Amino acid sequence: MILRPDQLQAQLGKALAPLWTVHGNEPLLVLEAADAIRAAAKKQGYEERETLVVGQGFRWDSLTLAAGNMSLFGGSKLIDLRIPTGKPGRDGGEALQRHAANLPAGTITLLTLPEIDWQARKTSWFKALSDQGNVLELNAPERERLPDWIAHRLAAQKQTAAPEALAFIADHVEGNLLAAHQEIRKLGLLHPEGALTLEQVQDAVLNVARYDIDKLRHAILEGDPARCARLLDGLRGEGAAPPLVLWALANETRTLAALRSGQDEGQPLQALMKAERVFDERRRQALGKAVSRLSIGTLRAALMHAARIDRMVKGLVPGDIWDEFLLLALRLSRSR
Repeated sequence: MILRPDQLQAQLGKALAPLWTVHGNEPLLVLEAADAIRAAAKKQGYEERETLVVGQGFRWDSLTLAAGNMSLFGGSKLIDLRIPTGKPGRDGGEALQRHAANLPAGTITLLTLPEIDWQARKTSWFKALSDQGNVLELNAPERERLPDWIAHRLAAQKQTAAPEALAFIADHVEGNLLAAHQEIRKLGLLHPEGALTLEQVQDAVLNVARYDIDKLRHAILEGDPARCARLLDGLRGEGAAPPLVLWALANETRTLAALRSGQDEGQPLQALMKAERVFDERRRQALGKAVSRLSIGTLRAALMHAARIDRMVKGLVPGDIWDEFLLLALRLSRSR
């Protein structure tokens, strides 16, 4: 059964299912959910825990042995199986299918994985886990939902903050949920329960945003020029390699140009997305909105601009590369 994150607590209050799979793109949330399941299992009498970490040289018969061995203390047992790569391989996939089909009595299996891509979701082993147990996906909140996520976390420690204070925290911890968690906990230690002022938040919160190129691409697609400028400034301050930034900008521009050109020729957008190998639903929506506001002329000019920056990166023509990055990002993020 596929569970939403907000359904977890209700499930933990019942007799636990014998199989749990926790995955997602945010390690903090995956860790918190796994910890909650482990705590609930211990509370329900699963005193022994056997941890298996899949790495190089891991033998999958270890899972079979763990499932077959009775608890040393004669009670119930939790098998804590972790696959850091998210790729069990053929042998692992077959072992997971066998395990899911023959769940041992008196045992709970908790499987933790990183983000699972669309290809892995179609595998037989992942379908077996979904059919036979509870599957929980925990992803980082989208940028527009981050203030609400912060507000919810503050409420858990009986604190509130005005919208501008929540926005300030979100801007300074963007892309780094663990840092957000730490800053929220810090506010709980520094200030009593109740409302926090913007000044209190500004004094306490550090600038711990993790600027990365993926965020820049999303800001361009969302048409957010202010965020593009902030992210580029952060990337420059962190010493990001210009060729990597250029690759991201040029690649996004080429994709948008292909979609816009195809649409102008009367081709359906969904077919064009498939041809460009765009399968993630959120990215599909973002690209669709960007294509609707950008003309083919703008995108062709952006491609020429990217080519000029490429010559700057190679030292063939003079110019400030980061200023050009900003101009290109603003060209792509502006409204028609």
